[in-house]
Amino acid sequence: MNIFKKFYCRAYQTVFRILLPFLPYREPKILGGMSDVADLLKKEGKKKAVIVTDGGIFKLGLTDGLTDALSKAGIDFILYTEVTPNPTITQVERVRKIFVDNGADSVIAFGGGSSIDCAKIAAARVVKPKQSVGKMKGILRIGKKLPLFIAIPTTAGTGSEVTLAAVITDDKTHYKYPINDFCLIPQYAVLDPAVTLGLPPQITATTGMDALTHAVEAYIGRSTTRYTRKKAIEATKLINENLLVAYNDGKNVVARKNMLHAAYCAGIAFTQSYVGYVHAVAHALGGKYNTAHGLANAVILPYFLEEYGKSATKKLAKLAKATDVADETDDNATAAAKFIARIKELNSFMNIPEHVEGIKKEDILQMAKNADKEANPLYPVPRLMDAEQLSQMFKKVGGLH
Repeated sequence: MNIFKKFYCRAYQTVFRILLPFLPYREPKILGGMSDVADLLKKEGKKKAVIVTDGGIFKLGLTDGLTDALSKAGIDFILYTEVTPNPTITQVERVRKIFVDNGADSVIAFGGGSSIDCAKIAAARVVKPKQSVGKMKGILRIGKKLPLFIAIPTTAGTGSEVTLAAVITDDKTHYKYPINDFCLIPQYAVLDPAVTLGLPPQITATTGMDALTHAVEAYIGRSTTRYTRKKAIEATKLINENLLVAYNDGKNVVARKNMLHAAYCAGIAFTQSYVGYVHAVAHALGGKYNTAHGLANAVILPYFLEEYGKSATKKLAKLAKATDVADETDDNATAAAKFIARIKELNSFMNIPEHVEGIKKEDILQMAKNADKEANPLYPVPRLMDAEQLSQMFKKVGGLH
């Protein structure tokens, strides 16, 4: 990256770091279960909710507890069950139309990050009917309170139930981009391990590694605070201790509960301290090839941690020691290497491949430009990279060297 662009990126990030204590971050209020959701809607005088989920969750019957509780409370609801792993503008607009046409007054996102992200932007479109999804791209473009919004995560990974971010794919251009605004932080979240018990092992694996990526990128970035470092360490430690347990025994309630809490903590950490190039590259792959986000992050993470080299060694070492991945007596290089090795070990144990299959060389330049556009100047990464350098990372991730 040329010196002028580097200066601009670091100056931009410095301004955000200075403003961090003054920005209106908040955390959602936690509800205990589905009956609490119904009680809240009744207390708030709400009459009709739109439930946003995906077909797999609906077919498994995971939404039954919620719909039964709403029915008993006399609250009407409409189910939208067509969210895909990388939610699109078309899906957002369908949810918005359902909300408006049926006179709904609240939104319940039930599922993984895709369902929650789709519901967030649909709710934003309800309150900003003249602003297209494309015009919401970037930072603080919405600025208006959403309808009553409740997030019920069924995966322990994205942290979308606590973040100000949503990621949407333009289904015409295959460009995937984040939308960030404080109003997108859900007002309430339900952290119920019961709805995660039926999660297949491979989704458990990739969503868990997604949460780990959030925690690690937040911790090694240059915009951390004492609070976000604390939350990143808490998340990393919980994931290291519980992910393989949940993967091998999906009915283990304690492991599932700990993973939900880990994803929540990681979400808090990266909402305030941001992510990095791992996410930018994963978003580009998701937009182009519909690559599952958690899978992409899991594969990409060790490549970037190695590429960052000395610029991330000290912080990685601290994280490794704080989470018992390395010994206190290890020097920084050894501790950082142990941490990267542990990520590779987790991937291997859970049958996550070393490369993202199907990356075409002719697509790399445009994907690298998209990743560069997303990440720079906002993401406070340990070491800055431009589109050309990111192109080389796409090749490494795809095993094309």
